[in-house]
Amino acid sequence: MTLKTIPFDIAAELSTEADIQEYFSQVMADGDTDEIIRALSHIARARGMAKLAADTGLGRESLYKTLSAGSKPRFETILKITRALGLRLTAESQSKHAPA
Repeated sequence: MTLKTIPFDIAAELSTEADIQEYFSQVMADGDTDEIIRALSHIARARGMAKLAADTGLGRESLYKTLSAGSKPRFETILKITRALGLRLTAESQSKHAPA
């Protein structure tokens, strides 16, 4: 008997704003740059790349390239994308770096 599998696509699981917020918060907490870009790609696909292109003023092809593995997008571009997706980048102090 052969086991047939299908690829997992997290974008299909990001169906609510709460799902998207929780997913992005977890990825941001980990702090891995490549994973953050990958997460933005998943969220963009869940919301619709064409809509994101219209909201950011960037071309769809440019967005796919920007959000692809190994890309090094400019911070300005990441800000445009996160704002258009309704996400906010926030900063908080880590306990080990708290002032004395």
